[in-house]
Amino acid sequence: MTTRGEFSSRIGFILAASGSAVGLGNIWGFPTQVASNGGAAFVLVYLVLAFLLAYPVLMAELLIGRATKSNVVDALGQVSRGISGRLVGGWGIVTVSLILAFYGIVGGWMLAYTIEALVNLAGLEQLSQWLITFSLERNLLFCALFMLLTVGVVSGGVVNGIERWSVRLMPTLFIIMLILFGYVMTQNGAVDGLKVYLLPDFTEVLNPDLLISAMGQAFFSMSLGVGTMLIYGSYVSHSENLPRLGAAVSLVDIGVAVLAGLLIIPAMYVALNNGVQIFAENGSLLSEDTLIFTVLPSLFATMGVVGGIVAVAFFLLMSIAALTSSISMLEVPVSYVVEKRNMVRQKAVWLIAVIIFSLSCLIILNFDSLFGFVIALSTRYSQPLLGLMLCVFAGWVWRRNDILQELKKGDAHAEQRFFWRIWPWYVKFVCPLIIVLMFYSSL
Repeated sequence: MTTRGEFSSRIGFILAASGSAVGLGNIWGFPTQVASNGGAAFVLVYLVLAFLLAYPVLMAELLIGRATKSNVVDALGQVSRGISGRLVGGWGIVTVSLILAFYGIVGGWMLAYTIEALVNLAGLEQLSQWLITFSLERNLLFCALFMLLTVGVVSGGVVNGIERWSVRLMPTLFIIMLILFGYVMTQNGAVDGLKVYLLPDFTEVLNPDLLISAMGQAFFSMSLGVGTMLIYGSYVSHSENLPRLGAAVSLVDIGVAVLAGLLIIPAMYVALNNGVQIFAENGSLLSEDTLIFTVLPSLFATMGVVGGIVAVAFFLLMSIAALTSSISMLEVPVSYVVEKRNMVRQKAVWLIAVIIFSLSCLIILNFDSLFGFVIALSTRYSQPLLGLMLCVFAGWVWRRNDILQELKKGDAHAEQRFFWRIWPWYVKFVCPLIIVLMFYSSL
């Protein structure tokens, strides 16, 4: 039997788990959702829902993972004491692999734009143009490069790979964000963006569309439902207080999303001030990909040499956010193959990565028909249903006493805590109801 890894420190786990949660959804999805849904009203609703919905589901994953110390298939199999859990675990592995297949393509774009910003500074115009032009060759090359980076980290295992790199990448991400925010706020137009972001229009707070969008953002931004948090939970020591660890991960994730909004919304209004179009003909904000790949590069171009340096920093930030998420996604199928097939980790990592890269190639070759379809299938339909199944297992199937015993390993007085008085019935009744409503509305 292969020995299971374990995070060597609390901060290592928090940074790895929040790195998994902090992805492109936080940095490009969240600010766009804010701008399209009543500004600060959306931020307010998102903050409430992140703790009312995302945190309890996150705790379900972490608890199941740590209690079973297994890959996602065996973990849910143990909790359900039957085939149903194993089937859901297998479904989770397929879903996370599909997400990584399209995520690898987007991560590749981020790398291409980072290198383009450097090449542009060196004055190599022809190469610069090739790097930002949508083409089959560029997409395949940079998707492969992004997958290689992911493989390099995951091959090192829990401590020497995932933890070691998360502890370096996450602080770098924060530092770049803060420097960029500081710089953007010195530009004309930034204060207008800040007002949109921080002053709520309370008439929008109960708008059903806003509630659904905020709920979806809170749920997806923490990468819930697909087993990434369950796997990370299985690498946590039994002596740790899980509710506190889960709260720390949630706070870091929410913090990055809020900070991303503080950076990107003012940057958009700086772009508007510099003559760059940020609104479509109907008055709505340009969509995420247009914002990241057209609006912001146009803004950087108006800033001269400094704009070039800012562009490098920004796309490096996006690449790091993509990488910290892809690491955790690849670990889900890898941990299964390592434990079930007794395969050497490096071999398992390469095998799974090649399969997922093949899926990415298939999407790239049939981009118009498959890219949007795979995103919708995996994130809009499969992920919420998997989250619902996790709530069913944690709330209805898993023995209540077993959950309490697991909590008591890290906190002897767990049954007297506020968490234990609220969480079991909350994850049993409230979370499934919210997820069903969210899923129904999204249809």
